[in-house]
Amino acid sequence: MQLTDQGYRILSSTYATSNSSGENFIDEFLFTFQISGSLIINDGKEKKTFKEGEFRLSIRNKLAKFTKQVPAYGVYHSVSVVFDQTLLREFALEYNYNAHPHYSTEPVLLLKQNSHYLDYFNSLTPFLQPSADFSDSIVKLKIKEALLTLLKLQPELKDILFDFNEPAKINIAVYMEQNFRFNLSIQRFAYLTGRSISSFKRDFQQVFGVSPGRWLLSRRLKEAYHLISQQGQTPSDVYITVGFEDISHFSRAFKSQFGIPPSRLNA
Repeated sequence: MQLTDQGYRILSSTYATSNSSGENFIDEFLFTFQISGSLIINDGKEKKTFKEGEFRLSIRNKLAKFTKQVPAYGVYHSVSVVFDQTLLREFALEYNYNAHPHYSTEPVLLLKQNSHYLDYFNSLTPFLQPSADFSDSIVKLKIKEALLTLLKLQPELKDILFDFNEPAKINIAVYMEQNFRFNLSIQRFAYLTGRSISSFKRDFQQVFGVSPGRWLLSRRLKEAYHLISQQGQTPSDVYITVGFEDISHFSRAFKSQFGIPPSRLNA
């Protein structure tokens, strides 16, 4: 990994022994090359698999559950370049880029296969060495090179990369039903639905008749009940899927709501 004092980042992700799963709020754009293994992304509506040798762009302010799959013989390995908002604003001003409104619903986009993308990532090898100690200015230039390459090969990406608007106010009922499985704070849900915390709580109460915290707990437990009773999944499979951090909290909440522990539901 190359991380400079000013926060410019070129990242390497490697797993050798087992798959790694989790969820993520994508707070900055990521331009990634999947060197080996594969990445499964689930945004709550569909699953997509990004395979070895493919390039992708992760979209800012999106939610995704992920599984990093280690190949049968080898390691999971990806390299990513981070485009933060400060650098993107400077770049847009320097090169006179303006975005037209664009509402991408996918958290991760599959990019075109192109030898220029591969050439770029191959050129990052010196930046990923343990002894790498490049200056801020050099790393910044390398990240700008990534932007220039992307925009030359896929100019339509400007409408995504240079859209600096905050999330717009959206239908709270639809959004929450699609995303209740993500373990986010109330503040984050408010931001992503285009609201202050106070207006989010007010609108939520009007729509659902209960507080956000109560609704999220109940809705997650209802989903867990369905997955265990109807699909035969186990509590250890389910608790993370529906948005709980640990299985003990999940089991206590489940028993409190349904009167039996989740482990006995199909007994």
